[in-house]
Amino acid sequence: MVESSSDEILADADKVDVAFLVVGDPFGATTHTDLLLRARSLSIPHATVPNASILTSIGCTGLQLYNFGQTVSMVFFTDSWRPSSFYDRLLENCSLGLHTLILLDIKVREPSLENLARGRMVYEPPRFMSVAQCAQQMLEVEEERGEGVCGRERLAVGVARVGSEGQKIVAGTLKQLAEADLGPPLHSLVLLGKRTHDLEREFLADFAVEREGFEGIWRKDYEGR
Repeated sequence: MVESSSDEILADADKVDVAFLVVGDPFGATTHTDLLLRARSLSIPHATVPNASILTSIGCTGLQLYNFGQTVSMVFFTDSWRPSSFYDRLLENCSLGLHTLILLDIKVREPSLENLARGRMVYEPPRFMSVAQCAQQMLEVEEERGEGVCGRERLAVGVARVGSEGQKIVAGTLKQLAEADLGPPLHSLVLLGKRTHDLEREFLADFAVEREGFEGIWRKDYEGR
């Protein structure tokens, strides 16, 4: 909506109060920054109220926030569109031993490409990417790139509905997370870097799909790196 309706959002905003409510950080998306810049160029007064954000709430996993690198996004793959630029960011973070927070795709009030081509504003049903789908797409890209960034035995953490009473955390290999059901949205995933702390292992072990296997991989590939 922001991309296609920014003019509509700002219409008469110089005369009446207009509120734009987002999930997460107000400046977590470049489109939100663009909206503010448009308001500024039109001399529309504006104010920003910070919101709870997965960028900091991901600390619920026990992973230390100063061990995180660049945040990346994962979009829904299609038969003809399988962007893998996220892999390069994962590679950079992994080279420094840093964790990577991966934000998962959300499709709300979006027309299909077919309807857009025909000029019909018919919206598809809402879709929210799951941890399992994200992990599966990561494994598929790893098969194509083959640089060892997100292989089957790489450790990761999936989270769902962070901050709610139904919050869920699951730790395991990407192969395990590709088969995990974390329930309703919203989901996010963290690929673990290898610069870890014992407290992170101790915290996550209680959420492991299979604790003994999780701790074995940690000791072999992550401990003391």
